[in-house]
Amino acid sequence: MAVKRKPRIHLILLYLVLVFGSAVYLLPLVWMIRSALMDASQIFIVPPVWIPDPIRFGNFSKALGTLPFDRYFVNTMIIVIGNVTGAVLTSAICGYSFARLRWPGRDFFFALLMSGMMLPYAVTLIPTFLGWRTVVGPNTYLPLIVPAWFGGGAFNIFLVRQFMRTIPKSMDEAALVDGAGYFQIFRYVIFPLSRSVVIVVALFQFMAVWNDFLGPLIYVNKESMYTLALGLQQFIGYYTAQWELLMAAATMIVIPPIVLFAVGQNYFVRGIVMSGLKG
Repeated sequence: MAVKRKPRIHLILLYLVLVFGSAVYLLPLVWMIRSALMDASQIFIVPPVWIPDPIRFGNFSKALGTLPFDRYFVNTMIIVIGNVTGAVLTSAICGYSFARLRWPGRDFFFALLMSGMMLPYAVTLIPTFLGWRTVVGPNTYLPLIVPAWFGGGAFNIFLVRQFMRTIPKSMDEAALVDGAGYFQIFRYVIFPLSRSVVIVVALFQFMAVWNDFLGPLIYVNKESMYTLALGLQQFIGYYTAQWELLMAAATMIVIPPIVLFAVGQNYFVRGIVMSGLKG
C-alpha cells in the first residue's frame, strides 16, 4: 500500500504547485476585472475589496464612449493583419530554405541569424527609428508592418525551421521524382504539413503586435492613428487617472487574445513540441 501511495502523493503535490502558480498568474487578471466593475473610490481600499458593491457594468459602455476605440481597433487590426500575414509567409519561406535546401553558407547564415536574437531591442531602437524617419517620415504604419515581411523575426524562423526538419525527407524526394520544383514542394507538401507551427507563429505575432505599446508610441503621434495600446494611455491624465474606465477598456482589449489562444491552444502546444524534436 505504501508503494502505491507514494506516486499519488507526488501527483497531489504537483497539482498543488500548478494551482498555486496558476493563481499567482491569474491574480492581475482578476484584479483588473474586479476594478473594471467598481467605482473609482473602491479600487485602492485597504484591505482590498474583491467583490464590487455595487457592480458597475456601465463602466464598459462609458469607457467605449469616452474615446474613439472603434478607430483605435481598426488601426490596430491594420497593423496586426499586415504583421501576421508577412511573418507567416516569410518565416515559412526562410524556415523551408534553412531546413530543406542545401546552399553554400547555409549553416553560417543561420548561426548569424540566431546571433541577432542576442541583441536587446533597446540597442537597435534608435538607429532603426532614425533610418525609418529618414526614409518614410513620421506618422506612418510602415515601420510597424514592413519588417515582418523580411523573415518575420529570427525566433519565428528558428521555430519553423525546427518543425520542418521533423518532416521526412522522403516526401521531398518523392515530389522531385514526380517533377515538382522546390517552390512546388514548399507550397503543396511542406507548407500544408507545417500547419501547426504556422498557427503558432501567427499566435505569437498577433500577441506581440496586439500588445505592442512602444512601437506605435515611437512612430505615431497623431491621435487618429493611435492603436488600442496607445488609446488606453489616454485615461491617465496629468493630475488624475480614470482607473475604473482604464480597467474596463483593458478588460475588453484582453478578451480577443484570450479567445484566440483558447481556440488555437491545441495547435500551439503541438507546434511547440514538434519544433523541439530534432535539432
